Amino acid sequence: MKKIRGKTWKFGNNIDTDVIIPGRYLRTFDPKDLAKHVMEGERKDFALKVKKGDIILADYNFGCGSSREQAPLAIKTAGIDLIIAKSFARIFYRNAINIGLPVVIADIEAEEGDILDINLEKGIITNEISGKSFKIQPFNDFMLNILQNDGLVKHYLKEK
Repeated sequence: MKKIRGKTWKFGNNIDTDVIIPGRYLRTFDPKDLAKHVMEGERKDFALKVKKGDIILADYNFGCGSSREQAPLAIKTAGIDLIIAKSFARIFYRNAINIGLPVVIADIEAEEGDILDINLEKGIITNEISGKSFKIQPFNDFMLNILQNDGLVKHYLKEK
């Protein structure tokens, strides 16, 4: 989990939880069912095209709106390994970490489809297409362990 490499999907500002997983699909608790509709409010075909290991790159205020945990869960289950945004809604950020989905606050240069290589431990993002590298706040060992253990609950149970 210390290193992530994937293709980017770009989104703009204020991607709210209703865009990430529309409320009409919240009747199910099955993450696979939720993943079938992820980002449907922004791109109808996203769930069909996203691949395991892909990365979401967004602008400001990603995950605003309601505090539903299903939003980061749907993203993670669809195959996204990391979200990079210029800023996150506080509750979304924490919910993502709690389920083991890494989120990084950064303003980097990348286009949709670029391949990014992220080292969470060293705090470096490299765009393999442009060759540019960007410094980010490295994740501390505690956060890396939570992510490595696939979320806070599993981390806690493993540490007991």
